[in-house]
Amino acid sequence: MHATPSPARVAVVGGTGWIGRHLLAAFAARGHDVLALARNNAPHVPASAFRRLDLTSAGPARIAALLHRERVGVVVNATDGANANDGWDRTDEEMARTNVHAVEDLLAALARLPRPPRLIQLGSMHEYGPVPDGTLMDESLVPAPVNTYTRSRLAGTDRVLTAARSGTADALVLRLANVCGPHPSPAAFLGKLLQRLRTATEEGSPTVLTVARSARRDFVDVRDVSRAVVLAAASSVSGRVVNIGSGTATALPDLVGLLVSIAGPPAGLVAQRLAPVPGLGGDWMRVDNRLAADLLGWKPEIALRTSLEDMWRAR
Repeated sequence: MHATPSPARVAVVGGTGWIGRHLLAAFAARGHDVLALARNNAPHVPASAFRRLDLTSAGPARIAALLHRERVGVVVNATDGANANDGWDRTDEEMARTNVHAVEDLLAALARLPRPPRLIQLGSMHEYGPVPDGTLMDESLVPAPVNTYTRSRLAGTDRVLTAARSGTADALVLRLANVCGPHPSPAAFLGKLLQRLRTATEEGSPTVLTVARSARRDFVDVRDVSRAVVLAAASSVSGRVVNIGSGTATALPDLVGLLVSIAGPPAGLVAQRLAPVPGLGGDWMRVDNRLAADLLGWKPEIALRTSLEDMWRAR
Protein backbone atom coordinates (compact mmCIF):
# COMPACT_ATOMS: atom_id res chain seq x y z
CA MET A 1 0.00 0.00 0.00
CA HIS A 2 1.30 3.44 -0.92
CA ALA A 3 1.12 6.20 1.68
CA THR A 4 -0.87 9.29 0.76
CA PRO A 5 1.63 12.11 0.09
CA SER A 6 1.52 15.05 2.46
CA PRO A 7 0.39 18.39 1.03
CA ALA A 8 3.30 20.35 -0.43
CA ARG A 9 4.88 23.09 1.64
CA VAL A 10 3.82 26.42 0.14
CA ALA A 11 5.88 29.60 0.10
CA VAL A 12 4.02 32.82 -0.70
CA VAL A 13 6.37 35.55 -1.88
CA GLY A 14 4.70 38.74 -0.71
CA GLY A 15 2.86 36.71 1.92
CA THR A 16 2.55 39.64 4.32
CA GLY A 17 0.46 41.69 1.86
CA TRP A 18 -3.28 41.86 1.30
CA ILE A 19 -3.67 38.93 -1.06
CA GLY A 20 -0.76 37.11 0.58
CA ARG A 21 -2.43 36.88 3.99
CA HIS A 22 -5.51 35.26 2.43
CA LEU A 23 -3.36 32.86 0.41
CA LEU A 24 -1.61 31.69 3.58
CA ALA A 25 -4.98 31.08 5.24
CA ALA A 26 -6.43 29.25 2.24
CA PHE A 27 -3.47 26.89 1.87
CA ALA A 28 -3.24 26.27 5.63
CA ALA A 29 -6.95 25.42 5.73
CA ARG A 30 -6.26 22.64 3.21
CA GLY A 31 -3.49 21.12 5.28
CA HIS A 32 -0.45 22.79 3.73
CA ASP A 33 2.48 24.02 5.78
CA VAL A 34 2.88 27.66 4.73
CA LEU A 35 5.64 30.25 4.69
CA ALA A 36 5.41 33.99 4.07
CA LEU A 37 8.47 35.34 2.26
CA ALA A 38 8.82 39.12 2.41
CA ARG A 39 11.18 41.93 3.40
CA ASN A 40 9.40 42.52 6.72
CA ASN A 41 6.92 40.56 8.78
CA ALA A 42 3.39 41.69 9.64
CA PRO A 43 1.34 41.25 12.84
CA HIS A 44 -1.00 38.69 11.24
CA VAL A 45 1.85 36.32 10.29
CA PRO A 46 3.33 34.13 13.09
CA ALA A 47 7.11 34.44 13.36
CA SER A 48 7.42 30.69 12.77
CA ALA A 49 5.76 31.09 9.35
CA PHE A 50 7.91 34.01 8.19
CA ARG A 51 11.23 34.02 6.35
CA ARG A 52 12.90 37.28 5.40
CA LEU A 53 13.46 37.63 1.65
CA ASP A 54 13.77 40.65 -0.61
CA LEU A 55 13.09 39.17 -4.03
CA THR A 56 14.50 42.25 -5.75
CA SER A 57 17.97 41.91 -4.23
CA ALA A 58 18.46 38.34 -2.97
CA GLY A 59 19.61 36.85 -6.29
CA PRO A 60 18.95 33.35 -7.66
CA ALA A 61 21.47 31.54 -5.44
CA ARG A 62 20.04 32.82 -2.15
CA ILE A 63 16.47 32.30 -3.29
CA ALA A 64 17.23 28.73 -4.36
CA ALA A 65 19.03 27.99 -1.09
CA LEU A 66 16.07 29.19 0.96
CA LEU A 67 13.52 27.20 -1.04
CA HIS A 68 15.70 24.07 -0.86
CA ARG A 69 16.36 24.45 2.87
CA GLU A 70 12.66 24.91 3.61
CA ARG A 71 11.64 21.99 1.34
CA VAL A 72 9.14 24.14 -0.57
CA GLY A 73 6.96 22.34 -3.12
CA VAL A 74 4.85 25.28 -4.35
CA VAL A 75 5.77 28.94 -4.75
CA VAL A 76 3.15 31.64 -5.22
CA ASN A 77 4.52 34.98 -6.40
CA ALA A 78 2.14 37.60 -5.01
CA THR A 79 4.59 40.50 -5.24
CA ASP A 80 3.76 43.69 -7.10
CA GLY A 81 5.85 46.73 -7.94
CA ALA A 82 2.98 48.94 -6.79
CA ASN A 83 2.23 48.12 -3.17
CA ALA A 84 1.41 49.62 0.20
CA ASN A 85 5.04 49.88 1.33
CA ASP A 86 6.59 51.30 -1.83
CA GLY A 87 3.62 53.25 -3.19
CA TRP A 88 2.10 53.42 -6.65
CA ASP A 89 4.08 56.33 -8.09
CA ARG A 90 7.21 54.42 -9.11
CA THR A 91 9.82 54.95 -11.80
CA ASP A 92 10.18 52.64 -14.80
CA GLU A 93 13.32 51.17 -13.24
CA GLU A 94 11.60 50.52 -9.89
CA MET A 95 8.64 48.81 -11.56
CA ALA A 96 10.95 46.67 -13.69
CA ARG A 97 13.00 45.66 -10.66
CA THR A 98 10.01 44.04 -8.91
CA ASN A 99 7.72 43.04 -11.76
CA VAL A 100 10.33 41.80 -14.23
CA HIS A 101 13.88 41.31 -12.89
CA ALA A 102 12.74 39.75 -9.61
CA VAL A 103 10.59 37.30 -11.60
CA GLU A 104 13.65 36.43 -13.71
CA ASP A 105 15.66 35.77 -10.54
CA LEU A 106 12.89 33.60 -9.11
CA LEU A 107 12.74 31.53 -12.30
CA ALA A 108 16.54 31.18 -12.30
CA ALA A 109 16.38 30.04 -8.67
CA LEU A 110 13.77 27.39 -9.44
CA ALA A 111 15.88 26.08 -12.32
CA ARG A 112 18.80 25.52 -9.92
CA LEU A 113 16.85 23.09 -7.74
CA PRO A 114 16.92 19.32 -8.28
CA ARG A 115 13.12 19.20 -7.85
CA PRO A 116 11.85 22.68 -8.75
CA PRO A 117 8.68 23.78 -6.94
CA ARG A 118 5.57 24.55 -8.96
CA LEU A 119 5.13 28.29 -9.52
CA ILE A 120 1.85 30.20 -9.55
CA GLN A 121 2.43 33.74 -10.78
CA LEU A 122 -0.22 36.36 -10.01
CA GLY A 123 -0.70 38.78 -12.90
CA SER A 124 -3.27 41.45 -13.66
CA MET A 125 -6.18 41.81 -16.05
CA HIS A 126 -4.85 45.32 -16.67
CA GLU A 127 -2.10 43.68 -18.73
CA TYR A 128 -4.67 43.47 -21.56
CA GLY A 129 -5.01 47.24 -21.68
CA PRO A 130 -8.21 49.08 -22.70
CA VAL A 131 -10.92 47.09 -24.47
CA PRO A 132 -14.25 48.21 -26.00
CA ASP A 133 -17.20 48.43 -23.63
CA GLY A 134 -19.11 45.18 -23.49
CA THR A 135 -16.09 42.97 -24.21
CA LEU A 136 -16.09 39.65 -22.37
CA MET A 137 -12.37 39.40 -21.69
CA ASP A 138 -11.00 35.92 -22.38
CA GLU A 139 -7.46 34.65 -22.73
CA SER A 140 -7.43 35.06 -26.53
CA LEU A 141 -7.14 38.84 -26.19
CA VAL A 142 -3.80 40.22 -27.31
CA PRO A 143 -2.34 42.27 -24.42
CA ALA A 144 -1.78 45.95 -25.16
CA PRO A 145 -0.86 47.66 -21.86
CA VAL A 146 -0.71 51.44 -21.86
CA ASN A 147 1.53 52.46 -18.94
CA THR A 148 4.73 51.58 -17.14
CA TYR A 149 3.03 49.52 -14.47
CA THR A 150 0.99 47.31 -16.78
CA ARG A 151 3.83 46.88 -19.28
CA SER A 152 6.09 45.65 -16.49
CA ARG A 153 3.40 43.26 -15.26
CA LEU A 154 3.02 41.85 -18.76
CA ALA A 155 6.79 41.44 -19.06
CA GLY A 156 6.80 39.40 -15.85
CA THR A 157 3.99 37.21 -17.19
CA ASP A 158 5.89 36.69 -20.44
CA ARG A 159 9.01 35.57 -18.56
CA VAL A 160 7.02 32.93 -16.67
CA LEU A 161 5.24 31.67 -19.79
CA THR A 162 8.50 31.43 -21.73
CA ALA A 163 10.11 29.38 -18.97
CA ALA A 164 7.11 27.07 -18.67
CA ARG A 165 6.75 26.54 -22.40
CA SER A 166 10.47 25.78 -22.73
CA GLY A 167 10.22 23.17 -19.99
CA THR A 168 12.45 24.97 -17.49
CA ALA A 169 9.57 25.70 -15.09
CA ASP A 170 6.27 24.16 -14.03
CA ALA A 171 4.26 27.35 -13.89
CA LEU A 172 0.84 28.89 -14.40
CA VAL A 173 -0.17 32.57 -14.53
CA LEU A 174 -3.46 33.79 -13.06
CA ARG A 175 -4.51 37.23 -14.30
CA LEU A 176 -6.62 38.81 -11.57
CA ALA A 177 -9.41 41.33 -11.92
CA ASN A 178 -9.76 44.11 -9.35
CA VAL A 179 -9.69 42.47 -5.93
CA CYS A 180 -12.07 43.31 -3.07
CA GLY A 181 -12.76 41.87 0.36
CA PRO A 182 -11.36 42.03 3.90
CA HIS A 183 -8.13 43.87 4.77
CA PRO A 184 -7.49 45.73 1.49
CA SER A 185 -4.13 47.34 0.91
CA PRO A 186 -4.20 50.95 2.16
CA ALA A 187 -2.56 51.97 -1.14
CA ALA A 188 -5.35 50.47 -3.26
CA PHE A 189 -8.55 52.22 -4.36
CA LEU A 190 -10.75 50.24 -1.96
CA GLY A 191 -8.27 50.64 0.90
CA LYS A 192 -8.28 54.41 0.51
CA LEU A 193 -12.06 54.46 0.16
CA LEU A 194 -12.48 52.33 3.28
CA GLN A 195 -10.29 54.67 5.34
CA ARG A 196 -12.16 57.75 4.12
CA LEU A 197 -15.47 56.19 5.13
CA ARG A 198 -14.17 55.06 8.52
CA THR A 199 -12.92 58.56 9.27
CA ALA A 200 -16.19 60.13 8.15
CA THR A 201 -18.43 57.79 10.17
CA GLU A 202 -16.28 57.65 13.31
CA GLU A 203 -15.47 61.36 13.48
CA GLY A 204 -18.65 62.69 11.88
CA SER A 205 -16.60 64.63 9.36
CA PRO A 206 -18.16 65.35 5.94
CA THR A 207 -16.29 63.95 2.94
CA VAL A 208 -16.63 64.05 -0.82
CA LEU A 209 -15.50 60.96 -2.74
CA THR A 210 -14.24 61.50 -6.28
CA VAL A 211 -15.34 58.56 -8.41
CA ALA A 212 -14.71 57.72 -12.07
CA ARG A 213 -17.95 58.57 -13.84
CA SER A 214 -17.95 56.01 -16.65
CA ALA A 215 -15.73 53.20 -15.34
CA ARG A 216 -17.20 49.71 -15.06
CA ARG A 217 -14.85 47.16 -13.55
CA ASP A 218 -14.81 43.51 -12.55
CA PHE A 219 -14.36 43.02 -8.78
CA VAL A 220 -13.57 39.57 -7.38
CA ASP A 221 -13.34 38.70 -3.69
CA VAL A 222 -9.84 38.02 -2.36
CA ARG A 223 -11.00 34.70 -0.86
CA ASP A 224 -12.28 33.56 -4.25
CA VAL A 225 -8.88 34.54 -5.66
CA SER A 226 -7.16 32.48 -2.95
CA ARG A 227 -9.29 29.47 -3.75
CA ALA A 228 -8.35 29.81 -7.43
CA VAL A 229 -4.66 29.86 -6.49
CA VAL A 230 -5.03 26.72 -4.35
CA LEU A 231 -6.72 24.93 -7.25
CA ALA A 232 -4.06 26.17 -9.66
CA ALA A 233 -1.29 24.89 -7.40
CA ALA A 234 -2.89 21.42 -7.33
CA SER A 235 -3.49 21.29 -11.08
CA SER A 236 -1.14 19.94 -13.74
CA VAL A 237 -1.74 22.87 -16.11
CA SER A 238 1.46 24.68 -17.08
CA GLY A 239 2.46 27.38 -19.54
CA ARG A 240 -0.98 28.98 -19.64
CA VAL A 241 -2.69 32.19 -18.60
CA VAL A 242 -6.02 31.88 -16.79
CA ASN A 243 -8.23 34.89 -16.10
CA ILE A 244 -9.83 35.21 -12.65
CA GLY A 245 -12.74 37.58 -12.02
CA SER A 246 -16.37 37.79 -10.98
CA GLY A 247 -17.70 37.89 -14.55
CA THR A 248 -19.63 41.11 -13.78
CA ALA A 249 -18.78 44.68 -14.74
CA THR A 250 -19.84 46.99 -11.89
CA ALA A 251 -20.09 50.75 -12.32
CA LEU A 252 -17.73 52.42 -9.85
CA PRO A 253 -20.40 54.89 -8.63
CA ASP A 254 -22.61 51.87 -7.83
CA LEU A 255 -19.75 50.14 -6.01
CA VAL A 256 -19.03 53.23 -3.93
CA GLY A 257 -22.73 53.74 -3.25
CA LEU A 258 -23.05 50.15 -2.05
CA LEU A 259 -20.12 50.50 0.34
CA VAL A 260 -21.49 53.81 1.66
CA SER A 261 -24.85 52.15 2.34
CA ILE A 262 -23.06 49.35 4.22
CA ALA A 263 -21.08 51.87 6.26
CA GLY A 264 -24.31 53.69 7.10
CA PRO A 265 -23.07 57.25 7.75
CA PRO A 266 -25.65 59.89 8.67
CA ALA A 267 -27.50 61.34 5.68
CA GLY A 268 -25.52 64.01 3.87
CA LEU A 269 -22.19 63.17 5.51
CA VAL A 270 -20.71 61.41 2.46
CA ALA A 271 -21.19 62.58 -1.13
CA GLN A 272 -19.89 61.43 -4.50
CA ARG A 273 -18.34 63.69 -7.11
CA LEU A 274 -18.34 62.03 -10.52
CA ALA A 275 -15.39 62.99 -12.68
CA PRO A 276 -12.82 61.49 -15.06
CA VAL A 277 -10.24 59.60 -12.98
CA PRO A 278 -7.10 58.06 -14.50
CA GLY A 279 -6.76 54.31 -14.08
CA LEU A 280 -4.36 51.49 -14.91
CA GLY A 281 -6.22 50.49 -18.05
CA GLY A 282 -9.49 51.28 -19.78
CA ASP A 283 -12.89 52.06 -18.32
CA TRP A 284 -14.30 48.57 -18.94
CA MET A 285 -13.47 45.18 -17.45
CA ARG A 286 -15.55 42.03 -17.43
CA VAL A 287 -13.74 38.71 -17.09
CA ASP A 288 -14.63 35.53 -18.98
CA ASN A 289 -14.24 32.75 -16.38
CA ARG A 290 -14.89 29.78 -18.66
CA LEU A 291 -11.26 28.69 -18.92
CA ALA A 292 -10.86 28.86 -15.13
CA ALA A 293 -13.90 26.59 -14.82
CA ASP A 294 -12.63 24.17 -17.47
CA LEU A 295 -9.00 23.92 -16.33
CA LEU A 296 -9.25 24.50 -12.58
CA GLY A 297 -12.85 23.75 -11.69
CA TRP A 298 -13.12 27.30 -10.30
CA LYS A 299 -15.93 29.82 -10.31
CA PRO A 300 -16.57 32.86 -8.10
CA GLU A 301 -18.79 32.25 -5.08
CA ILE A 302 -18.76 35.41 -2.95
CA ALA A 303 -21.19 38.15 -3.97
CA LEU A 304 -19.99 41.74 -4.18
CA ARG A 305 -22.25 42.90 -1.33
CA THR A 306 -20.98 40.13 0.93
CA SER A 307 -17.39 40.98 0.01
CA LEU A 308 -17.88 44.66 0.83
CA GLU A 309 -19.77 43.89 4.05
CA ASP A 310 -16.93 41.66 5.21
CA MET A 311 -14.41 44.31 4.18
CA TRP A 312 -16.19 46.95 6.23
CA ARG A 313 -16.46 44.73 9.34
CA ALA A 314 -12.91 43.39 9.27
CA ARG A 315 -10.43 45.04 11.67
